[in-house]
Order: sequence, then structure tokens, then C-alpha cells
Amino acid sequence: MACTYTRSVRAMTAGACVFSVLIATCVLLQPTAAKPGKLRVITDGNWEEILTGEWMIEFFAPWCPACQQLQSVWNEFAEWGEDLGVSIAKVDVTEQPGLSGRFIITALPTIYHCKDGVFRRYQGARSKEDFLSFIDEKKWQSIEPVSSWFGPSSFLMNVMSALFKLSMFIRHCHNYLTEQLGVPVWGSYGIFALATLISGLVLGLVLVFVADFVFPSRRLSPDYHHRKLLAGQVRLLQQSEDEQEADGEEEDDEDEYGGKTEEWQPVGGADALRRRGLGVPEEEDS
Repeated sequence: MACTYTRSVRAMTAGACVFSVLIATCVLLQPTAAKPGKLRVITDGNWEEILTGEWMIEFFAPWCPACQQLQSVWNEFAEWGEDLGVSIAKVDVTEQPGLSGRFIITALPTIYHCKDGVFRRYQGARSKEDFLSFIDEKKWQSIEPVSSWFGPSSFLMNVMSALFKLSMFIRHCHNYLTEQLGVPVWGSYGIFALATLISGLVLGLVLVFVADFVFPSRRLSPDYHHRKLLAGQVRLLQQSEDEQEADGEEEDDEDEYGGKTEEWQPVGGADALRRRGLGVPEEEDS
């Protein structure tokens, strides 16, 4: 009886070992599948992460039909991200207007490739195989990168991002005024026009103060009055010199006129004086 039980236990153990070997063989013989990856979500707060490493980024909007068709393919592509050594991400432009302005998104969906801060716009086919070959075969090297002037971290794109955020803020304020507070549309436009006028006046006043501080007026300079006094003294001195020159010319004229009068001294009466003055030769006395 004991021998029979021992043989049965041994048989069960051997069967379990054979079954385990079969399962391990099946697992090893299965084709290699993509390791599950994680689709990153990029926002205005963490967008600088894409400046390091290699990225593929999709800009989409939930209401866009083409974006909706691409989502399943993009999710499958993201599963291969770890194997390819690339991070797959997406950006919702309706929730991140700053990134929409920073990348100048004019069409949806828009896909960018980024390698260590150098951006290239993907314009190829949009299937999983095309995305995989684009990364695996490094086809992105044949695409001209975005100019540094229009790079997302440039000063110009920072300004564009701020403008897009401001426009979205104004839109939210308009919706709040018209939908929540019941303000008419024309009333909301009037409020924004008045706010624009006041903000423009305040900004102009601030710019005047800044300009006056950086480039102060000459009237406020410490030596302005001293230079003005010197200029006045020079002007008075010049006037006095001019007057002296004028007096000297008058004296010369008087001297010249006086010499002529000496020539016209009356000799032989008034008639002879008149003849000399007119240049008529005098008649000889008979």
C-alpha cells in the first residue's frame, strides 16, 4: 500500500514538472510583444521636460474628428515607446492654450518630433508602422528643424504663449459675464473696450515714467541751469560786441561825412558851395 502511494506521488510530481516545462516553452516561443508604455500628458507646467531626450508629441483637440481617429493609433504607438527609447506624449490645445501658441498650432492634429531640444514637424503618414519606422530608421534626420527664432523656448514664442493665454482668459471672462451673470453680449464688449482703454492709459503713463527715469529730462539735470546761465551770458556778450561794432561803423560814417563837409566849406558864397556839392565847375570871375 505504501509503495503504491509513493509511486502515485512520484507520478504526479513528474507530471507537474512536465507541465511546467511545456508552459515555459510556450512562453519562450511566443513572438516578442511591445512592452506596455505610458502616454505622457504635456501641460504648461511640465512642457520643459520635452527639451531633454527624444519625444514624439501630438497636439489634438477632443472635438476634432481627425484627432479622434488618430487616438487609437497613437495609443498603440505609445506602447512601443520604451522599446524605441522615445517618450510619446500628447497635448490638449483646448486645455493648454499657452502650448498652442508656443508651437504655433494652426492645424489638428499636429505632430512634432523633438531630439534634445531640436524640434521637427512630422508630416508623414499616420499609421503605427509609419511612426515606428520614422523613429527606428531615424527618418527625422532628413527633416529640416524648426528655426531657433520659432523654437518653443525662444523669446518670440514666449510672447506668443502669453498672448494665447490672455486670449483664453478673455474668452473665459466673456463666457462668465454672458452665461453666469446674464450680461448682454454688447455689454460684455463695452466692458472689455473700457478695460482696454484704461489699461492703455495706465500702460502709457508707466512707459512715460520709465522713459523719464532712464532718460531724464535736461531740465532735471544738475548742470542744466548753470549751462543755461552761461548761454545767456554768452548771448549778452555777443549782443554787446555787435552793438560796439555797430557804433564803430556809425563813427566811421560820421568821420567820412565830416571830411566831405570840410571840402564843402563855403568859398565865395552859397552858390559856390552848391556848385561844388553838385560837381559843377566854378565859373571864372570876369
